[in-house]
Amino acid sequence: HAWNTALFVTASILGSALVPKLLSQVGPRNAYLVAAIIFAAGTLACGLAPSMQAMLAGRVVQGLGGGMMLALSYAMIRIVFDESLWPRAIALVSGMWGVATLVGPAIGGIFAELGVWRAAFWSLVPVIGIFAIMATLILPKRAGDDEAKDKLAWPQLILLTAAVLIVSAASISASTFWNVAGVAIAFAVLLLLVIVEQKATKRILPKGTFSIKRLGALYMTMGFLGASVTSSEVFVPLFFQVLHNQSPLVAGYLAALMGGSWTLGSIGSSGVSGARVNRVILAAPVMGIAGMVTLAILVPPGSEGHWYDLLPICLAMAIIGFGVGMTWPHLLTRVFKRAEAADQNLASASLTTVQLFTTAMGAALAGMVANLAGLSNPGGVAGTANAALWLFIGFTALSGIALLSAIALVRSSR
Repeated sequence: HAWNTALFVTASILGSALVPKLLSQVGPRNAYLVAAIIFAAGTLACGLAPSMQAMLAGRVVQGLGGGMMLALSYAMIRIVFDESLWPRAIALVSGMWGVATLVGPAIGGIFAELGVWRAAFWSLVPVIGIFAIMATLILPKRAGDDEAKDKLAWPQLILLTAAVLIVSAASISASTFWNVAGVAIAFAVLLLLVIVEQKATKRILPKGTFSIKRLGALYMTMGFLGASVTSSEVFVPLFFQVLHNQSPLVAGYLAALMGGSWTLGSIGSSGVSGARVNRVILAAPVMGIAGMVTLAILVPPGSEGHWYDLLPICLAMAIIGFGVGMTWPHLLTRVFKRAEAADQNLASASLTTVQLFTTAMGAALAGMVANLAGLSNPGGVAGTANAALWLFIGFTALSGIALLSAIALVRSSR
């Protein structure tokens, strides 16, 4: 089951990195059709898989198409909408994450309860078909700025894929040694990727990515804020079950509070403009720090699971998600604005690449911290409580780093 997710995420990151080349070669309309066909093929392969090996192969293909589709959604915002509407459009894309977080488990649970898990994959095929028809009818054939053909940066793509596979494998292992070793090797590969990217003429990231004053602070803020939410969501259901006496279903939906509040924050703040945007960007990591400190205090001791025990925990989670959500459209919009005109396709794809990569790295680091803190050994209530304490301390540190990068970002915009 773990490899199902790991391979899907790895292929999604690769797919998002391939989008600039795809866009420049075939244009927006056909790019969406190609991505939809790949996603549909992977989905059908999963639904018809006779073995786990076939299922994993299908998940790779599905992830490749899914990564392309997600990256293309950001590219279409830049191509189809006026600049003044970018934050609102990005907020809608973020809103779909929240809807999927809330609705997805319920739909999947119904198929699982009925014992027809394959139908969960088959049911996506007609949706993909409708999506492909809409793309054909609505999207432009050419973007107007894709004459300069983007070229594939194979060395960086190979290094990026290797780093994600290594860190994913490390996060799956129950061995602390392999957790630490995998993360260390992945960071070494990532460092090599940075060196190669800086010297290369063919790139996977826009110029200025490693400059704090241009895009560096933006990507750091995005990465640390996003990872603090997505990585914590992995463990929160377990903490609710073991420490606060909740059923798996209830624990899952309580954990979805972060995703839901992220959606509300994105939509609610999308109309903010001018000098207020900087205040929103600075507020998000402050809210994250406050929320994570609250969780570090309230989650580890455990409770009987009464509503009054859970309410402050849920409020803290909602504050964290809302804070990240309200700054997200403005961070992504600034990537478009700060990237050079020739790098707009790379900038669009980088939003998904950075988000998925930092999520994978954050989950691996969180798994390493949890294992070191005793989640597996000694395990049980005591091990889970200690793991919760150190994880939320770690997530507080991530939010703190995000605050520093947000300050640098705001200063560079003045």
